Amino acid sequence: MEYIAKPVLLGLLVAAILVLAFPQFRPQTDDDVTDLMTLSQSNLGTDWIGPVSYARAVSRAAPSVVNIYTLQAARSRSDASNRISLGSGVIMQSDGLLLTNHHVIEGAVKILVLLYDGREVPATVVGTDPEIDLAVLKIEADNLSPIALGEPSQARIGDIVLAIGNPSGIGQSVTQGIISAKGRNGLRLNIFENFIQTDAAINSGSSGGALIDAYGNLLGINTATLNNVGSTGISFAIPADAAAKVLTDITQYGHVVRGWLGISAHFGLASNEQGITKIFGVTSVEPGGPTAKAGLIPGDIIFKIDGFPVTDPHASINQITNVTPGQPVKLSIIRQDTVIEFTVIAGNRPLH
Repeated sequence: MEYIAKPVLLGLLVAAILVLAFPQFRPQTDDDVTDLMTLSQSNLGTDWIGPVSYARAVSRAAPSVVNIYTLQAARSRSDASNRISLGSGVIMQSDGLLLTNHHVIEGAVKILVLLYDGREVPATVVGTDPEIDLAVLKIEADNLSPIALGEPSQARIGDIVLAIGNPSGIGQSVTQGIISAKGRNGLRLNIFENFIQTDAAINSGSSGGALIDAYGNLLGINTATLNNVGSTGISFAIPADAAAKVLTDITQYGHVVRGWLGISAHFGLASNEQGITKIFGVTSVEPGGPTAKAGLIPGDIIFKIDGFPVTDPHASINQITNVTPGQPVKLSIIRQDTVIEFTVIAGNRPLH
């Protein structure tokens, strides 16, 4: 027994020293497992709020997205066959007002809307705005589900977005991506451009559909995809607030109301004591237009609009068109090395 007791006691003593020196050798209790789980979860970061699934967002928004089928008139005598084209649309109001792209219904002699619940109803055109590529349609149907509007101005680059539409006519589909950029312009797709860029796929037939946030709120109307070689994952949507203004103006006035100054100008750079300044050089003034009445002449150099320096052509154009006709616009100009301040009363942009 003496020979057995001594090794056992020695082993227990070594084990006790190891446990004290190295706590990881201790057996795990239920409390230890809970602590490890808490630690593991804490490694996710306290600001993690993203959902694992976006099914709730889709189920909230999908009933508001419709498929649009149009019958296009024959192109010419040599091509007398009618054509069917595909697109998507978004229910904006419970009374049956929809938004889609102008190019989806352009030239259509008949428009058919397929609702989420399977009903098919004809649609009429209330009005269009080709300059931003939007159209307002009207359908007569009960129990419609208007989409909830989001806040594109608050959306951030990197936010998750979902595109809902009818790609290639296969039926309603959802693609997922992020906001890649905001305020995209200069693409020469429309006269007025202020796109949300996303890598969510917007395929043929999905134009006019909804770009929603992770909660099912409308952020934009899906409009276009770059199809150039090497441009995979570059799609664009018209911000929902701009689209909502088009709908309101068309239903209230019959057309979109935009501010107008009545000048033609070229964008350029000019040097001054502070360095290089971005400017608009006035090339012509519309006779009887707002700027002509205020006293501007060709050759004037505009370097500020309402106190804001000229930054780029599209931002300045949007700044002017967003002014309500009848409201004053202050222009800071240089004429023969002299700075002059003009107040121009914005007019209503002529229809094109």
